[in-house]
Amino acid sequence: MSKRDFEVIIVGAGPAGLTAGLYVSRSKIDVVCFEKMAPGGEILNTEFVEDYPGFDLIGGPELAAKFTDHAIKFGLKIEMEEVLEISKDGDDFLVKTDMGDRRCGAVIYTPGGIPRKLEIPGETEYSGKGVSYCALCDGAFFQDEVITVVGGGNSAVEESNFLTKYGSKVYLIHRREQFRAHAVAVDKLVENPKVEIITDHVVDEVVGDGKEMKKLKIRNLKTDEQQELDATGLFVFVGFTPNTDLIKDPVEKDEFGFIITNQNMETNIPGLFVAGDCRSQLIRQITNASGDATTAAVAAEKYLEAQVERQKKENAAAS
Repeated sequence: MSKRDFEVIIVGAGPAGLTAGLYVSRSKIDVVCFEKMAPGGEILNTEFVEDYPGFDLIGGPELAAKFTDHAIKFGLKIEMEEVLEISKDGDDFLVKTDMGDRRCGAVIYTPGGIPRKLEIPGETEYSGKGVSYCALCDGAFFQDEVITVVGGGNSAVEESNFLTKYGSKVYLIHRREQFRAHAVAVDKLVENPKVEIITDHVVDEVVGDGKEMKKLKIRNLKTDEQQELDATGLFVFVGFTPNTDLIKDPVEKDEFGFIITNQNMETNIPGLFVAGDCRSQLIRQITNASGDATTAAVAAEKYLEAQVERQKKENAAAS
């Protein structure tokens, strides 16, 4: 067996990765967390968080800093390196980064994913200032306001219904006449008096006053006619891309490309544990990312202990 650089390598320093790092470090296991950007993950791009227990309202960057500082307090090493490839090598894993190769006994994979964007003018400028990609996270900020939703799948349809709890009116904008969402969900949406469905349209631009979103420019794909829609919220649900391409061994995924795990967060590859937004699950929130990462950390520790015991028995049998 080749000498290991670390016992555990964590890929990604979002809420899941930092939580896993905290628990693994507390167990006095040699661990490192690789992150190509800044620690904190997607919450760095979130202006405010109001659904994380213990904080009525906290800035996303502030919460990210608290996650990071807490993990470092228990000894987690965070290295600013981009992971390029992960492969199984016997009982070990070989993790290649832009700074070199590292060998470890277990990997906790938490690089998350990226909501697909519309790539239109104003979308980036007003992200967190009217534009959102998570209804559960941000819906309550739009109490009694006009909300727009873009998309035609289950997420768009279901979240449109959900957002009527807050908005005075919800417009669902879809580029086609037919929805990809389940018929039952669409029927429920049609029956909702607070929802207006606009089909055969796309959003061309998010317009604001420099501080927050004020309206949308939308266009009819059949007539090319453009109109303005007064609204202070835009929720985009046109897909989510999980970051799963770094794993070179055949890891089991669901139909949408998210990695499947058992209840211990272990994949079909022994020693590879997954938590956070790239894992196949019902919802993607900070709370369940942290909870699943806690499980992954403890499971990784048990996995390494079992490796040691097996090696002892093999050595005893050989002698």
